[in-house]
Amino acid sequence: MTLSNIFTMRLIGNKTHGDLAEIAISEFINQYMYDFSSTHVGKDLYRAKSQEEDIKVINDINHEEIPISLKAYGDGPLQLSTDKSFSMFPRLIEEGDEVIDSPNSIAKIFSDPAFSSFSNINIMPLIYDEKNQRCNILVFDYIAAKENTVCIVKVSAGRGRKHPVFRFLDADEGYICEVRYGNAAANALQRGLWTHTKNAVKYFESVTNGWIDYSHNLVLVKLFSHALVSSNAGHDAALKKLIADIDRMKRGGLK
Repeated sequence: MTLSNIFTMRLIGNKTHGDLAEIAISEFINQYMYDFSSTHVGKDLYRAKSQEEDIKVINDINHEEIPISLKAYGDGPLQLSTDKSFSMFPRLIEEGDEVIDSPNSIAKIFSDPAFSSFSNINIMPLIYDEKNQRCNILVFDYIAAKENTVCIVKVSAGRGRKHPVFRFLDADEGYICEVRYGNAAANALQRGLWTHTKNAVKYFESVTNGWIDYSHNLVLVKLFSHALVSSNAGHDAALKKLIADIDRMKRGGLK
């Protein structure tokens, strides 16, 4: 239901759903995940963040804080890290080889500070297949990715690619992920660590236990349009109704 509501926001704008997903998932955790709470970090704190973070999840038992970066992407290319320090691609260039297949070299690359973000990926991707109206929550298994990388290949620019990339491959020459070109002049979509949900499917774990169907909630779109032209008093009355509905669902009334 929550995912259906999130992807319904694409009817309002192609990028609207991503921002609204942050507050939706944060509220979902607060309402339905007992022993956990969440706060929406927001964009204004971006420069002060130690890593990419949209929501912060708190384990109310041991008080552990878990920063999570939400990504709402179509089923295909997926950015795992923006590499803000512009260090991953230059580190691979240092190897001086088009093909890096020495186990020792690969181990040194993964242990290098330039690749510290590889072991600290905190991305939770909300993946949608709009054509078939289905969605999935997929988490990249970076441990399996590191353990199975046997070759890193530099692929030159071409076929619509403006800059070269380094592709990480497994023993079957299967695609795992890639590091895209990046320096201080490159924008966030020209650099960093990327993967592909279709091509690297075996390196993802599904939180939703596979694909689940979703449907557009047209009433929600109408609710938003009316909320934007109504008063605070109207919002307060509607909020009370929504809170009562959530309580009803918690008691088992899903319809």
